[in-house]
Amino acid sequence: MTGLVPWAVLCGLALGLGVWLLISLAPRLSRPNLASRVAPYVVDVSLNARDLLDRRTADPLPVFAALVEPVFGRIRRVFEVLVGGSDVIARRLRQANLTISVTEFRSRQLLWAAGGVVVALVVGMVAATLQPISPVAESAFGLAAGVGAFVGRDYVLQRAAASRVKRMTQELPAVLEFMTLSLSAGEGILDAIRRISRISHGELAAELSTVIGDVSTGLPLADSLIALSSNLQIPPLTRAIEQMTGALERGTPLAEVLRAQAQDARDDAKRELIELSGKKEVAMLVPLVFLILPTTIAIAIFPGIFVLQLGFG
Repeated sequence: MTGLVPWAVLCGLALGLGVWLLISLAPRLSRPNLASRVAPYVVDVSLNARDLLDRRTADPLPVFAALVEPVFGRIRRVFEVLVGGSDVIARRLRQANLTISVTEFRSRQLLWAAGGVVVALVVGMVAATLQPISPVAESAFGLAAGVGAFVGRDYVLQRAAASRVKRMTQELPAVLEFMTLSLSAGEGILDAIRRISRISHGELAAELSTVIGDVSTGLPLADSLIALSSNLQIPPLTRAIEQMTGALERGTPLAEVLRAQAQDARDDAKRELIELSGKKEVAMLVPLVFLILPTTIAIAIFPGIFVLQLGFG
């Protein structure tokens, strides 16, 4: 029973904190007084009305935050080094086409970490019924599960962003060639982008549709394209947009510029394919050298060793 006392204290604190939060957020059932009803209409001219509206409910979180900020501040900085800062997370969210903010993503990471800790504690309790486990080992297992879940959520975001960036990179040559065809047929660059965003269903076409939306609201086309390349930060797309905006400023024919950029994008894809094939070829040697070859040698040598042990040699 002594080992359950810390867990009982922790559960009691968590229960008290939850009840406090629920009570502080619960709406009042009493009828508001005259000052509360008039205050929103005179807030611009009355300091007392402003103070009345700024009155907040009792919230214990700032007190706890002030107490644990020195510790959690260092932990947060360490996690930012491991999984990236706010700028990196914002870029990955934009690349993955997720509309949540960085703060909301961090909240989801904390929920994942809390879920990992709960699952680890449940597994530890089940395992404790079969074999006694020390509280230190159970706490370390829960902490490791929480950290793993926290980092795992960032890994899932990173994989989603990388997958979408890869798809857009693969779609870039076809999009540029289609734009070249439209420009050669006599359309303008804005009409070509609008046509691609309307008839295509790829990831890059969806991003180009946001450019059309920005231009429709009055933003210049060059600024919209530069903002798109800055948000996505895909090197082939950034080079293509830089050449495109430069051609728009200098008056250079866009068809030739886009055709050259499409060829460069295809060359980059070929080079990446060659590099990937080289890495796969080296990876194929690992089972050959460390599994098949030792097994073959063992099968070839074992009969001779067996004969020598029997004394027939």
